[in-house]
Amino acid sequence: MSQFSSETRKPTLDKDLDKFAYVEEATSFVSRSLVGPGIALIFLFTVAVFVAVIFSGTDRTLLIATAAAIGGYMALNIGANDVANNVGPAVGANALSMGGALVMAALCESAGALLAGGDVVQTISNGIVAPASLDGTSIFIQAMTAALVSSALWVNLATYVGAPVSTTHSVVGGVLGAGVAAAGLSAVHWEVVLAITASWIVSPLIGGVIAAAFLAFIKIFIIYRDDKIAAARRWVPVLIAVMAGAFASYLAYKGLGHLFHLGPADATVTGLVVGLAAWLVYNPLIRRQSRNLENRNQSLRKLFTVPLVVSAAFLSFAHGANDVANAVGPLAAIVGAAEAGSVGTAITIPIWVMVVGAFGISLGLTLFGPRLIRMVGRQITRLNPMRAFCVALSAALTVIVASWLGLPVSSTHIALGGVFGVGLFREWYTARSPRRMAYVRRNETRRAKAAPGPHAREEQRRRKLVRRSHFMRIVAAWIFTVPAAALLAAGVFFALTPFFAL
Repeated sequence: MSQFSSETRKPTLDKDLDKFAYVEEATSFVSRSLVGPGIALIFLFTVAVFVAVIFSGTDRTLLIATAAAIGGYMALNIGANDVANNVGPAVGANALSMGGALVMAALCESAGALLAGGDVVQTISNGIVAPASLDGTSIFIQAMTAALVSSALWVNLATYVGAPVSTTHSVVGGVLGAGVAAAGLSAVHWEVVLAITASWIVSPLIGGVIAAAFLAFIKIFIIYRDDKIAAARRWVPVLIAVMAGAFASYLAYKGLGHLFHLGPADATVTGLVVGLAAWLVYNPLIRRQSRNLENRNQSLRKLFTVPLVVSAAFLSFAHGANDVANAVGPLAAIVGAAEAGSVGTAITIPIWVMVVGAFGISLGLTLFGPRLIRMVGRQITRLNPMRAFCVALSAALTVIVASWLGLPVSSTHIALGGVFGVGLFREWYTARSPRRMAYVRRNETRRAKAAPGPHAREEQRRRKLVRRSHFMRIVAAWIFTVPAAALLAAGVFFALTPFFAL
């Protein structure tokens, strides 16, 4: 039989067949990698055709359709890059599967963009550069187009290399650079730019402090209690109530302003009522879920899974409300100027513009988001449901307040600030907390941690350095984004001049 096999074996033919097999495998791999870009191109083409039909017969049909496609392209990049910060902690803590995270984030992002995205759109459209300082409608449209193109290209490049940069930085830098290129430094509202810049510095610090405060509360009042389960039954429903009440207050005061108007006092009362209702609902649920659970940290993680998922949904809504401006702010300005034939300070945002931004963010998340979701959730620092809950809730609260004030802060800054806040607090608490050390000494299985030796100290130092290296790399990317986007926008503005001169 072996003689027959050797006689019938054809080495040259086998090599050729192997080559065909490799080619088929490579073709299949390339085809899979091209599915996402192909769907994205179909989306952009559909947006352009849809808008062209809406504005058919006008002088600006081609211009508005092209701007809409560019706005959709920017929205795709926001979904691919920024949304990872919203659901990454939940995925990293294994509270959500990747598929579940994508569906939940897409729905909540769209809801936030459509219900509560208007104020920040106004800031992006006309708050950074004075429209009246630009010489004519055509120059204003050219500047906004350059801002859209440059910011979209920059975020696309960052996503390709796996860097969680701020899309807010990119758009603000793009508007700033295009405005300076079009009309000089005098066209810029520097007081607004300074306020936005200050919010970029303060917001991650606030996010980190809030996340650390929540984690401190959980550690002190739940984790290091002798009866963890009893403590969790008492406090987990309260944490859920705080989250639900804050979300309801924001939604009542700002998010549903298109339907009815409530003052701050009424919104606060609404939040208190919803928070109490959430406590009444989740109190028996947590008690039922905690039955027969062992008195250990692993059991606590199970109890925090639902709050983590809800907080991730909360953050996705807040992100949609705040960051949709990055996609449709310049687009809304272009459409308004093209329709009116003049540059005004009041921007009316058509519903189709908001839909393009919302759907584009959701589609970009689904097609290109999983890579950065894994990076944010698992590679920056180790997260469990309790830590991830603190990150998500603190980021959501900070983004909601920022959107409430109409400031286009970066959810990337805030969420990653929360991640680092949690990590730094853990290091501090581990090294200095008498409560933790007393708890550890009562557990024989953790005697090595109660008296750390050289190896444990070296491991603690190494983990600190890992966090610091991530911190420095991310901060460097944040610093570089604004000037890079501004310079790119200026170059695009001058490159577009021949087309707008026709």
